[in-house]
Formats: sequence, C-alpha cells, structure tokens
Amino acid sequence: MGPTRQDMVLHGVTLERLAERRTLMGSFDQFRRDADLSRTMQAIDHFTEQAMGLLTSSRMAEALDISKEDPRVRARYGTGDPNVFIDGNGAPRVPQSLLLARRLIEAGARVVTLNYSKWDWHGGSYGSIFSREAEDFPVFDQCLSALVEDLHQRGLDKECAVVVCGEFGRTPKISPQAGRDHWPQVNFALLAGGGMRTGQVVGATDRIAGEAISCPVTFGEVYATLFHHLGIDPSQTTLQDLNGRPQYLVEDHAKPLPELG
Repeated sequence: MGPTRQDMVLHGVTLERLAERRTLMGSFDQFRRDADLSRTMQAIDHFTEQAMGLLTSSRMAEALDISKEDPRVRARYGTGDPNVFIDGNGAPRVPQSLLLARRLIEAGARVVTLNYSKWDWHGGSYGSIFSREAEDFPVFDQCLSALVEDLHQRGLDKECAVVVCGEFGRTPKISPQAGRDHWPQVNFALLAGGGMRTGQVVGATDRIAGEAISCPVTFGEVYATLFHHLGIDPSQTTLQDLNGRPQYLVEDHAKPLPELG
C-alpha cells in the first residue's frame, strides 16, 4: 500500500534485462564464492532467490494492492490518513494496514509486522491523554475486530495468530506534566486466532494495574507460544550470533503458555 507497493514494481526494467543483471551478479558472486570458506555466500544466495521471486512474481504485488479488495470489506476495516503522525514517534494511523496484513498472509507470508498510530503520549495537559484515547481507540477497535472477524470468516483463524502489544507498559497514575511514562512492571498483550484457547484473561494486577499479583506472563513466553505455533521448538532451536555462538530464540528458556492450549 502506498510507496511500499511501488518498491515491488520493476520500473523501466524488463524481465529480460532483470535476468541479465542476475547473470552478471552471479558471475561476480562466483569469484567470492570460490574464496568463501565460511559458506556465507550460500546463505546470501538463498535470500537472493527469495528477492528475485518477489520481483518476478505478481502475487505479492497484487496482495499489496488493496484496491482489488471488496469495497464492503475495506469499509469494515475503516479508513485513515497516512499523513497523520509522521513525526517519527510511531506510524500513520491507517486501519487498512490490518487488511493489508491479512492479504499478505493469504499470499504466502508467514509473518507480518506492522506499526499502528503514534505511541508517544507523554506530553500535554492532564486531559490531553484522554482526548487522544477517545480519538484513537474507537478506530483501532473497529479495524482489529474486523481483522479477527475476517480471519474466522475465511477459515484462517486456526492458522493465523494475531498479537497486539506495545514495547512496554505505562505508569498506572497519570502525571499532569508527562501524561503516562514508561512502566516496565506491567504491560498487556492481546492474542487471537492461531487455534489458541481464547476468550480468557491470563494473569492479574493489583487494583491500580501497577504490579502483577497473579500468573505473571513474560514477553519470552509470548514469543515461545508464537514459535510453537509456527512449528518451531524454542527449547531446542538456536541461532548463531555474530561471534558464532549458539543463542536460544527466547531468553531464560521460556516455554509456550499452557493456558492458551
């Protein structure tokens, strides 16, 4: 959608010329491959193949073109202004980004990540944070519920997991000088679909949402749940860091949440 979709189009380059460029690139890579003892080039070649597939196939480009979507479905998600909140503190408030995410999943993408709206609500007077909530929340509620409903209607609810969260919590008490500041003790995440046992609240806080008092959940456990959903065992799978040392996918050997089944 928008400028992103234009990156998927071969502007002024024919498929024949693209093939010639690929051949030329292959000849350069061969010199490096002969001297590469770490097999790094093999990994690069794999990603190159993926990139070439995206450029030469119309499937992904079509997925990014939401004008081909049923107008009634687009209306269900709602509309937004891509020019709102472009000051670097977050992303534009575009509800149809969630529709785009669903189309990408249908096109074969296994993971789609998107940012939604401005997240930095520090400044302003005491009442400004409430006006921001009144402005943002109804729009987000509409597009998020549309996404979950859409996945169920298309039979994707067992395969596609939806996770909504921020990077940290916010102070339980609102300051007249700084709104709600960073608060690492408590945050929340909303999970839907993925064949999970939904319709429940996992964990509890004290009465002001300042501290967890029952069944605390870590981000590692959320990620372990998602890896498990993708068929990846987070307790056994490792990736090598830049120094060649194996690192587990999640910290502290976190396990999938049993409450989600």
